[in-house]
This record gives sequence, C-alpha cells and structure tokens, in this order.
Amino acid sequence: MRSPRPYSPQAGPGAQSLTERRKAATQLDIARAACELFAEHGPDGTTAEDIAHRAGVALRTFYRYFRNKQEAVAPLLAGGGDAWRALLAEEDPGTPLAEALERAVTRSLSDSQAVEEGLEVTRGLLRAAATDEALRAVWYRVNQDSEERLVPVIARLAGEDADPLGIRLLAAAATDAIRVALELWSTTDAPVSGSGSPPELAVRCLHDLTGAMPLLGGVRGNGPTSA
Repeated sequence: MRSPRPYSPQAGPGAQSLTERRKAATQLDIARAACELFAEHGPDGTTAEDIAHRAGVALRTFYRYFRNKQEAVAPLLAGGGDAWRALLAEEDPGTPLAEALERAVTRSLSDSQAVEEGLEVTRGLLRAAATDEALRAVWYRVNQDSEERLVPVIARLAGEDADPLGIRLLAAAATDAIRVALELWSTTDAPVSGSGSPPELAVRCLHDLTGAMPLLGGVRGNGPTSA
C-alpha cells in the first residue's frame, strides 16, 4: 500500500497533459518510497537503488528526475505547500487576511484522515533530516519556493493598493509559521490533533509572527509615537 502524502494533499493536475501527469505520478511514487525509507532506515541507510527498487522503477528512471536521494522527497513536500496555497486562494478578495490565513492553515493541517496520516510521514522525514544536511537543504528550498508562490495569492486577497513590502513580509511569516510548527512538532510525540498538534502550533506561530503587521490591521510595538 502506498504511503500517504506529507501533511497536505497534492494540488490537482490542472491543464497538464497526459504525459506530464504520468511523469508527475512517477515522481510522486519515487518520493513516497524515499520518505518511507528515510523514516525506516535514515538517509545514511538508504541508497538511490533502494528508493528505485521500492518505487518499482529502474535506477536510470530515478536519475532522470532527481540528482540525488535527498532531492527525491521534494515533490511530496511541495505538494503540501501547493495544497495550502490553493485553500487560501479559495478565499474572496476583501476577506480579512488574518481570518483567511488562519482558516487555510488550519484546514491544510487537519482537513482529512489522509492529511493526518501524512503528518506522521512528515514527522519521520523531518526527524531523518535532523542528521542529514542535504535533506534539510531540500526542506528549506521547498519552503522558500512555497513562500515565493504565496506572494501573488496574498496580493490578490489584499487588493491592488496593498503595500508590496507588507505582502512579502506576510508571505514569509505565514510560510515560516507552518515550517516552524512542523519542525517543532516532529521533535515530540504530540498527536496530530489537539494540544501540541501541527494545526494548533501553526496558528500560534501565525499569531506571534503576524500579529503586529499593518497589513493585518496590527499595531506597531512600543516605539516612540509622533506628537
């Protein structure tokens, strides 16, 4: 049985051709195999050959898509970001951004049993990354890519008069809220829901990182006020 996706379902294929969908499916099969093996044996105990064998593909097929074993997890991690951005994009322009962000973050981390099962896969993967610099680099790169793709989604919701700097800062903070929440949760044995869970931690991070942002109607800190 195939393992579930990390914390969020993958975004839909959209207008992809049949060939593109087949390539994406193969990449996901390889990524699932890599996640399973890293969680079971750690990066040092896993080879590209192991991943290809688990995924049921030839080694040359593995290297057609990925330069090394660590990069193989990227499609699954990216799928999580794709899904939460899609949930945020469902919000109507003019919706209070704080509410829209919290709603999308919560839904993306707790929307279904598949997501909850996938969170456990993500926990195992992040634990493996703690001792593998190359795997951590993939995690950080995927988060950076997600942040950049979040900017136009927030810009649409904020309106054309919104401050571009505020939009960039909010995209960075929202992305980091989820990243930090998942990283912290992965170091614990906390459940996938309730106290100490990813959705609870992510909302707390979101509040702390964005609460004073003018774009969300926040107030600045205790700096001097003008007369």
